[in-house]
Amino acid sequence: MKRIISIVFVSVFSFLINAAAQISKPINSHQIDSLTELVLKTFNVPGIAVGVIKDGKLIHAKGYGIANLKTGKKVDENTLFGVASNSKAMTAAALGMLVEEGKIKWDDAVTDYIPEFKMYDPYVTNAFTIRDLLTHRSGLGLGAGDLMMFPDQSDFTRKDIIHNLRYLKPVSAFRTKYDYDNNLYIVAGEVVERVSGTKWEDFIEQRIMKPLQMYSSAASVNRLKDRSNCIVPHAPVGGKVEAISIDWSESANAAGGIWSSINDWSKWIIAQMNHGKYGENLSKQLFSDAIHEETWSPQTIIKANTTAPYFTNFAAYGLGWFLSDVKGHKQVTHTGGLAGIVTQVVMFDDLKLGILVFTNQQSGAAFNAISNTIKDSYLGVSGYDWVKLMKSRVDAGEAEAKKINEEINKKMEEQLSKAGGKFDVAPYLGTYKDQWFGDITISVKEGKAWMASQRSPRLNGELFPYKGNTLIVRWSDRSLDADAYVVFSTDMDGKPNGIKMNALSPLTDFSFDFQDLDLKKIK
Repeated sequence: MKRIISIVFVSVFSFLINAAAQISKPINSHQIDSLTELVLKTFNVPGIAVGVIKDGKLIHAKGYGIANLKTGKKVDENTLFGVASNSKAMTAAALGMLVEEGKIKWDDAVTDYIPEFKMYDPYVTNAFTIRDLLTHRSGLGLGAGDLMMFPDQSDFTRKDIIHNLRYLKPVSAFRTKYDYDNNLYIVAGEVVERVSGTKWEDFIEQRIMKPLQMYSSAASVNRLKDRSNCIVPHAPVGGKVEAISIDWSESANAAGGIWSSINDWSKWIIAQMNHGKYGENLSKQLFSDAIHEETWSPQTIIKANTTAPYFTNFAAYGLGWFLSDVKGHKQVTHTGGLAGIVTQVVMFDDLKLGILVFTNQQSGAAFNAISNTIKDSYLGVSGYDWVKLMKSRVDAGEAEAKKINEEINKKMEEQLSKAGGKFDVAPYLGTYKDQWFGDITISVKEGKAWMASQRSPRLNGELFPYKGNTLIVRWSDRSLDADAYVVFSTDMDGKPNGIKMNALSPLTDFSFDFQDLDLKKIK
């Protein structure tokens, strides 16, 4: 993943930083070009698309680099990306439109529309509102239950996901703490469907995308009419960035399934910044100013970062949007992440400024380096080399992950050496069941100790001894970057009777919520 950056690009960006310190003018398109080319190389991202909106107009829209390393196809302003969790704002807007039509209220109980909806605690079930679905304050932990839809190829339906929420144990009291959640947005999409009588995907495309003339976009990758100008995801595999398959479950579209381009998504963002208005002379309206203000109003408090250069004193989650103060300005933003794809949207209503960065490699540092540099030029912030700062953070994170992995490998080698190079997996063999995730089997496959999920087939891999009753699973699909500890509990006779799991690396995506599994041996 690491590349040596040429002196030419370092010089170019140094010029940009120095120029920003000397002038107060916003960054121009030529400077954005130089910045993005540097980011492509620094973070080993094949392709990026950047959009800048000012005063209701898209003033910069351009693609950079490669959409697909296998074909060499270039990225342009119409190249389609999975916007991932940037989809959540559309789900919130869809519910807002139904509120405006008098069909629901934000604080209606979810069970009024989905009677089978249940959380772990009966009180929480009865008190849970539509607003709660959108605000990440359910009491569930970060990414709880995401393994039902991530990675793809699992057989969990939306019905299964809604049913299985009742088995997920809370980690905090209801409405007391922010923890990002995907599955409750899936429930929100189900509310849209049951109230409107229209599939969530059809509602989004017909009621939002069509009026805004987002003709290339779709509510799911599988609904795209033309995929000739689509990126493919890319991820580091064995230290080298490679094209990987699109990883998505159709059951989760309301949480992150939309595909769009910089040109198309800018229309949605402009409508957001115009408080729901669109069309010639803003004569049409998707939703009212009241609905807009509700979605852009704080709902759940988030710990703020008060450090330079932005000195954010307050941060919160609204309805589908992150909200904070940045240098005295209200910032509205969201990110999205799929395997091999990450996206970001940033808006400043008072500055009439919007920034969009879409990438086809899972490097959040890349989009942050671009968006922060652009917004600094409008906020009057100077002296921050975000490419350098983000690169140092990436390097530190990767160094920590590498150190952890090396220590684990050393301990595994020691265990094998003590056992004469043989691992006796016999005591651990069997089938283990989790209430919401289903069965996992421990077996011998081609002479190797093997772990496999029955409902999520991509989660299968070889087991290695670590220490005591703790093993390590290394998944066969190396693009997952989610190897895990497999910790066995034992009965009174010392025989394994259960499994707990945790990701090895601090860089593992939170949607691999192994920590929420409670596997019990059934045979």
